[in-house]
Amino acid sequence: MPDSQPQPPHSSPSGSSGSSGPGDPAALLLCGARLTDGRTVDVWLGGGRIEAVGTAGSLAVGGTRACGARVDLSGYLLLPAPAEPHAHGDTALTADGDGPASYDPQDVQRRATEAALLQLGHGATALRAHVRVGDVQGLGALAAVLRARRSLRGLTELTAVAMPRVLTGVAGADGLAVLRDAVKMGASVVGGCPDLDPDPIGYVEAVLEIASEYGCPVDLHTDADAPARLARLAAMAGGLRPGVTLGPCGGLDRMPADAARRTADQLAAAGVTVVCVPQGGCSGTDGRGTAPVRLLRAAGVRVAAGSGALRDLSNPVGRGDPLEAAYLLASRYGLRPEEAYDAVSASARAVLGLPEVRVEAGFPAELLAVRGDGLAAALSLAYSRIVVHRGRVVARTSAVREYCNSATSAEWGLPRQGRGEVS
Repeated sequence: MPDSQPQPPHSSPSGSSGSSGPGDPAALLLCGARLTDGRTVDVWLGGGRIEAVGTAGSLAVGGTRACGARVDLSGYLLLPAPAEPHAHGDTALTADGDGPASYDPQDVQRRATEAALLQLGHGATALRAHVRVGDVQGLGALAAVLRARRSLRGLTELTAVAMPRVLTGVAGADGLAVLRDAVKMGASVVGGCPDLDPDPIGYVEAVLEIASEYGCPVDLHTDADAPARLARLAAMAGGLRPGVTLGPCGGLDRMPADAARRTADQLAAAGVTVVCVPQGGCSGTDGRGTAPVRLLRAAGVRVAAGSGALRDLSNPVGRGDPLEAAYLLASRYGLRPEEAYDAVSASARAVLGLPEVRVEAGFPAELLAVRGDGLAAALSLAYSRIVVHRGRVVARTSAVREYCNSATSAEWGLPRQGRGEVS
């Protein structure tokens, strides 16, 4: 279940309860995919899980395997699908509008749906959307995002974080009531922006109390530029289950080095996860910059990466692409490609409370195939993608680059995708 504690995969690779038989028309055979360890394999999917992985051609019986479909993944790298732990579905795609973003429920539902589909096309088969509640919009935006969630079932897993503005003082009474109503309505995570409250620590205390009351995860927006406040937050959050996530935490990178190291150690000891936003821009925080991912990882903090703003006023050119986030972590912030991809896949799924995915029998069939012969190449030029959710292909993006005829490619034996003339 999204935003709950991860569950272990079924141990039996095939033949277990719910597995597909030889005549299952919903089964899917992925042929000739390359894995990150260099092997080329066939992958058999059924019942929403990976049922078998074998050397290329080994899973076909008499030229076919069951009555299911085949997908030729020759030239593709097969990866666990990424997840999106930090999106803003209610404000997405509003950068080009005239005036303030519309919070009409139909407009919010349309934007949230379109944003989720855009991110699904990039490969994210699970998405956590942070939604403002209270003030003028009340619970209308949340209701619209929850309707989008229902309409997207079978394509992607969308969960919502309720984000009230103020929770302390006289004005905070309404915010507390709205936050409780939001959880009852269907928000599975409680959060918000303590930096915007007159009493940030009081705000965090209120969120943690409601999270404990309802058994919800916590996801707080903060620039994280106040060491003493973060130390207090870590002390309050330590041991809370299902867990506490902070993001985007760009202020950590502006702290003096000693203070940043102490803070990282405190967050690690408390089991707090940090979700950075390397693509820039995030609704709800004024700070810019990216959390110091190498410092946090070295301290033992789980670090995931999200997209943040998707073409809203915080980032009018935001793409919402998890592979771009991984690319930036590798190219700009010094992570190895494997570490960078982990931040948008395994670690991001853990933030959402989703089970681990490996390209092995028994694991969930949540997969992304990207053209490329290795992870570094895939992060560099990830144009063509095939997305698998619950064992079926739910999105395809195909890119073809063509060059005009010349002797250059023939002379050097360079690969060409297009064969026609380009004038």
